[in-house]
Amino acid sequence: MWLLIAFIAVPLIEIALFIQVGGWLGLWPTLLIVVVTAIIGSMLVRSQGARELQNLRGSFQDLRDPTEPLANGAMILFAGALLLTPGFFTDIVGFSLLLPPVRAAVYNHLKTRVKVANFSMGSGPQHQQPERPRGPQDRVIDGEFEDVTPTHDGPKGPSGWTRQ
Repeated sequence: MWLLIAFIAVPLIEIALFIQVGGWLGLWPTLLIVVVTAIIGSMLVRSQGARELQNLRGSFQDLRDPTEPLANGAMILFAGALLLTPGFFTDIVGFSLLLPPVRAAVYNHLKTRVKVANFSMGSGPQHQQPERPRGPQDRVIDGEFEDVTPTHDGPKGPSGWTRQ
């Protein structure tokens, strides 16, 4: 239901803002603002995305929990989509998601709403599944094959263009 409301409300907000800003500034300055915010936003998304990717790699190397860099990367990706969408409302939301304090607040809010049942990383002690009894179904291997036997459709001897 919330998604339907968003798909209806966001375009209406954008149209209203375009009319207001366009009436205040004129057509060409309004269009220039939309293009400039998309260019600036894409540069910011690229630099912050690279930084978060580095943080994610560092968390994997140090065997730390990667959920925060992954969430930040997802929010930066969403911000990039919003910034490339023409409009003032989506630009405001997209630029706000590029601010680390806003991302931290969104992450903390999501962390309180989402519960992770189990998380393990690395090669430490693992809980092993109890071994189930083996039967004839464990001997069946399902797969696909392709015949790669070479075919001899060409000439059988030398072509005449080579010396022997």
